[in-house]
Amino acid sequence: MSEHLLLAPLLESYFRRRLTKQRNATPATVASYRDALRMLILFAAARLRKKPAALALEELDRDLVLAFLDELEEKRNNSVATRNARLAAIRSFFHHVAAADPASFGVAQRVLTIPIKRTHIEVTYHLTSAEVDTLIAAPDPKTPRGRRDRTFLLFLARTGARVSEATGVNANDLQLERSHPQVLLRGKGRRDRVVPISKDLTRALTTLLSERGITHYEPRPIFVGARNDRLTRFGATHIVRRAAAEAAEAAEAAEAAEAAEAVAISPALADKPISPHIFRHSLAMKLLQSGVDLLTIQAWLGHAQVATTHRYAAADVEMMRNGLEKAGVAGDHGVRFRPNDAVLQLLNSI
Repeated sequence: MSEHLLLAPLLESYFRRRLTKQRNATPATVASYRDALRMLILFAAARLRKKPAALALEELDRDLVLAFLDELEEKRNNSVATRNARLAAIRSFFHHVAAADPASFGVAQRVLTIPIKRTHIEVTYHLTSAEVDTLIAAPDPKTPRGRRDRTFLLFLARTGARVSEATGVNANDLQLERSHPQVLLRGKGRRDRVVPISKDLTRALTTLLSERGITHYEPRPIFVGARNDRLTRFGATHIVRRAAAEAAEAAEAAEAAEAAEAVAISPALADKPISPHIFRHSLAMKLLQSGVDLLTIQAWLGHAQVATTHRYAAADVEMMRNGLEKAGVAGDHGVRFRPNDAVLQLLNSI
């Protein structure tokens, strides 16, 4: 049987030609799709008791893929979102199979009929302006590390940048001397964008660059770790968690001193999952509540689709409540419509 020889060249052409050259996928996307397909192939090899190189393409059929997806959820305890992400990679590969190998079109089509699984809408946590300010103020401004941490937290809060975008910024991506300062962010899927910089962030960045002896025109990272290397995602997460811990300690001390204002802030922070991404959510909600339209927020955050941005509007219960008040919707209900048509009555009873 020679079909098993088709798997390797199809995989190679998929990654070398379709993803890299035709789709211009980022290294992160390529790595994610590679990992998903590697997991599927290892699962198939174990299930069929074959070596990966001996697998025939048609053995990666619809039933096997469904069994793989079930294992992700049931045995690996992956979320529905992760399961769907793995399926997206598999479907992308089989789209390529359908186009590149007509003999495998039927196998590919059956896999492509596997639907994305519906998932529950997760709560989009965000911070109030007071909570954001509390986290930014937590690091010690008297130490170099504290000043870097404050500037990094301020950067996340004012730009709404993703972690990878914030850590990837270089000094020459900044334009601080303009009348309207701005920064170039290199987004997901090679979607770069320019966002404005607030006055307080401009001052903080100017001070940080001056302290490190960097001019605005050098292609050097702004945020670095202890060894003067570019700050990593892990390092960024550690900065945020450390600020949250410092804010909690300050709140406890203030509580002991009966500082009522700090006591009011600390319980809310303790109940929220503090991460670098929560600053992005918080800025989006603040823009939305300030009356900024969804298309502008979409461009600001670098969302590929406005539907992604729309979740912030869906999550803002307070805006919904205000909308009810503005619309004059009362709490009492009028007389319910009762259909007199037999078919409508039947549908209404279902």
